[in-house]
Amino acid sequence: MSTTDRELRVGMVGYAFMGAAHSQAWRTVNRVYDLPARARMALICGRDTGKVADAADRLGWDAYTTDWRDLISRDDIDVVDVCTPGDSHAEIALAALAAGKHVLCEKPLANTVAEARAMAAAADTARAAGVRSMCGFNYRRVPAVTMMRQLVADGRLGVIRHVRATYLQDWIVDPQFPLVWRLQKDRAGSGALGDIGAHIIDLTQFVTGQRITGVSAVTETFVKERPLPAGSSGLAASVDGGGSADGNASATGAVTVDDAAVFVARLDGGALATYEASRFATGRKNALRVEINGSLGTVVFDLERLNELEFYDATRPSVEQGFSRILVTEGEHPYMSAWWPPGHIIGYEHSFTHQMRDFIEAVATGVDPAPSFADALQVQLVLDAVTRSAEIGSSWTEVQPALAAVAV
Repeated sequence: MSTTDRELRVGMVGYAFMGAAHSQAWRTVNRVYDLPARARMALICGRDTGKVADAADRLGWDAYTTDWRDLISRDDIDVVDVCTPGDSHAEIALAALAAGKHVLCEKPLANTVAEARAMAAAADTARAAGVRSMCGFNYRRVPAVTMMRQLVADGRLGVIRHVRATYLQDWIVDPQFPLVWRLQKDRAGSGALGDIGAHIIDLTQFVTGQRITGVSAVTETFVKERPLPAGSSGLAASVDGGGSADGNASATGAVTVDDAAVFVARLDGGALATYEASRFATGRKNALRVEINGSLGTVVFDLERLNELEFYDATRPSVEQGFSRILVTEGEHPYMSAWWPPGHIIGYEHSFTHQMRDFIEAVATGVDPAPSFADALQVQLVLDAVTRSAEIGSSWTEVQPALAAVAV
């Protein structure tokens, strides 16, 4: 089989929000980019036969199964894409790596540090046999974010002094919003911290090339009881109308994760940083914003304006200084050469297409994709430090060392 005819047969576990996003990317990637292998959407897995059959037809998969172990055991599957809640990431990914399958796993990597360590160790072992793995921090693949990293790496900001990162949503502000799996610690691992806080931790470390070494944190759960859901999909749900055992009120359950997390941090290059992740920021739908201040300039990224960067160049004459708006849509910009003419913007879903492009290229050419499971473990260690700090009155808490030093 020639390189251009090589096929990577993908099996995906999960079909809700992330499953739909990943499916769109697998469908699109080879129609946009000229790659050394072609992804085939071979098999999708979900527990409910009717729902997964519908998802296979709707999302474009060749076949479906209700048992992820069956998916992993098949000889006609090369890649396992894990899009399930966090409580099953470790079990599925470890089994897939042991079976010699390449693995793409959604973030955060796991629900606990112990699981993440085991996954990173298994990925390291599998790598020796040519089996690749990657964690899906898709915001790295927004062209403006990649350009932001390039500006920092090229020294355009000088010495990095401050990092400010926020990720704000409001989809659970209503106390009657149901108790979906993202609000249960045994399923999700944590709340806003792991769900959206993990993104800004990874993004800022990726952009700056610096790692978080210690934190002081506070977390809060504003609504501690919620109605039990009759059903849910992605970030939407409906309330169980059956009522409680005595029939007087809707049944409720305890929220066991944080609604918001705020922490200060120090990075290993000397920068000071602040982070805020909340799903209670009324009016904010998906407001991820990162600002990096350096000795020679500042760069700002806002997800709600994801085709743009704000850049302040302090090396220019004082009479010319001011924030410039850079529209990151030129063919020379990261990932953009395959899309539209200059000025024609792209959207959220394109970050997943870029993610699949990089993953396919790495697997097909025998190189390690990034972020690796070791990179994702480091994010998990920061999440753990934030949790521990919040539990002991915001005391300064060092981030535990990873298994081995791995480049961000």
